[in-house]
This record gives sequence, structure tokens and C-alpha cells, in this order.
Amino acid sequence: MSHEIKSPIPGTFYRKPSPDDPPYKEVGDKVAKGDMVGLVEVMKTFHEIKADADGTIASFETENEEPVIAGQTLIVLA
Repeated sequence: MSHEIKSPIPGTFYRKPSPDDPPYKEVGDKVAKGDMVGLVEVMKTFHEIKADADGTIASFETENEEPVIAGQTLIVLA
């Protein structure tokens, strides 16, 4: 059974805190509810995206720096 982490708002999805930093998480990483997994930026304001369930990252459905809409799947947990 899988679980989807979705964007709560429209904006730009970022997998890492800054261009020179490593990504928050990679495929295969375990996450716990509340773990930071990315950011969505809208109008220069960054909103933290946190795991809303425990699991293992199966895939990123959105690429780094890709525009997203509210409700779009960002990450699939296994």
C-alpha cells in the first residue's frame, strides 16, 4: 500500500534547502511523520513540506524546481 505526499499550495517545489545543499531525502530513505521532505516556494515565501505518514520514499513525482499546483503529488511513500 502506498501513500502520496501532496503539495498544499501552488508554487515551485524544491528537494533541498539551497542550491549547494544535498536533498532532504532520496528514493529509498525512510521517513517518519513530521520529517521535512521538501519546500514549496510562492512569492519568495518558503513553505515546509513534511511527511504526513511513516514510510519509505518510493518515488519523487515532481522534479526539483518544478512548478506545482495545490493537490499535486510530490512524493510516493511505500
